[in-house]
Amino acid sequence: MVIGTQWIIFIGVALVSWLVQMNLQNKFKKYSKIPTGNGMTGADVARKMLQDNGIYDVTVTHTPGQLTDHYNPANKTVNLSDGVYASNSIMAAAVAAHECGHAVQHARAYAPLTMRSKLVPVVQFASNIMSWVLLAGILLLESFPQLLLAGIILFATTTLFSFITLPVEINASKRALVWLNASGITNAYNHDKAEDALRSAAYTYVVAALGSLATLVYYIMIFMGRRD
Repeated sequence: MVIGTQWIIFIGVALVSWLVQMNLQNKFKKYSKIPTGNGMTGADVARKMLQDNGIYDVTVTHTPGQLTDHYNPANKTVNLSDGVYASNSIMAAAVAAHECGHAVQHARAYAPLTMRSKLVPVVQFASNIMSWVLLAGILLLESFPQLLLAGIILFATTTLFSFITLPVEINASKRALVWLNASGITNAYNHDKAEDALRSAAYTYVVAALGSLATLVYYIMIFMGRRD
């Protein structure tokens, strides 16, 4: 029964995750063909948003790949991918503004971002050993159940991280959209497209968090039912 539940959870999460990723990639391709109208590239948009928010110690740089955009609080860099940095599309503007939203959060000491940053080394440590601890815990469940419990605790830290990420990402998108509209980067024709693009990106974090929670519950079910 538990094995069946495991496969239902994993297949369901994998399917939904794939659908959300496909939707995001389709939106990226679609909105990458629509120009902002003012000729500003993603890099231009990022620099302007930082300046408008009084942030002058963050560097806008290029990072290879697709959908690899991110803000690095450690070295204060907004890293924009191939399809964003030099593109003047509405998608590029939305993504660049979103990443700058994280820089604004950092500058304003936004509490969820601060909490997530503090959890990063813990999550990195947990991720490195978690799979092996969980596997060994299941194999030794009858003789050494505490090992599985340790694995569950490690996994719970990654689940917590996933849920803390949600308000961080949603807030960054909100800051981005408000600024894009106020600065005139977007207009009545394309603002809803920027909003749709960022909403699609947010869905990936929602699915990841729910998938992590479902998997955590599954391991807890195994631990609680070890004597059944």
